Amino acid sequence: MDHDTVVRKEMTEKYLLNELDPAARDEFEEHFFDCPACALDVRAGSLFIEQSKVVLTQKLETAIAPSPIRTPAPGDSGWLGWLCPTFAAPALALLLVIIAYQNLVTYPRLQQALNRPQVLPWAQVNIGTWGSSGPVIRSSPGQGFLLFVRIPPEDGYHRYTADLYNPAGKVEWSLTIPATTNQDQWSLQVPGAKREAGTYILSLRGISSAGESKEVGRASFELQIQK
Repeated sequence: MDHDTVVRKEMTEKYLLNELDPAARDEFEEHFFDCPACALDVRAGSLFIEQSKVVLTQKLETAIAPSPIRTPAPGDSGWLGWLCPTFAAPALALLLVIIAYQNLVTYPRLQQALNRPQVLPWAQVNIGTWGSSGPVIRSSPGQGFLLFVRIPPEDGYHRYTADLYNPAGKVEWSLTIPATTNQDQWSLQVPGAKREAGTYILSLRGISSAGESKEVGRASFELQIQK
């Protein structure tokens, strides 16, 4: 999936609204992990949705609390009564403030952070080192890091799929890695997120041209969050 297809099909908006089918959702998630522009759109959109929910909930409670209970009069418009000026005007003004803040402050700040050079924590992991203790990565809250992954040379695979398991044993993301004969080490940029400290496991599965899957190996690393 390329960036032009994502923009043309408005997949970022559909992803945030949970309107993608499971296959399209997996394909889009695989794309935006490698696309800074889409990753920025997803982060900003998620932030906007969460802030809107909080602010509108608070505004709704404030608007409803002082209102006395009354019996609907004939001619009331049912749920359209929520569109009365008492509630609609403040809510609309609040949404305009949030949108203006996103466009004038949040988006430029995220864009500057995305384009600013930075030194990321990193570690080298060797797939297939069963039972050995992994390296330690010291990261700040929400900061991404790099994994230099060495894949043991093995013929017969069309591509690889890397799965990152968090300390709770749940898959955080999956990434497709092409199989080449002239490269056995890959650099993976793990995007910043609210991750917990602990031991993470990177599992690698080889996929044949026929679609058969087999685990090649796995490696672990320790993530320490510095506050």
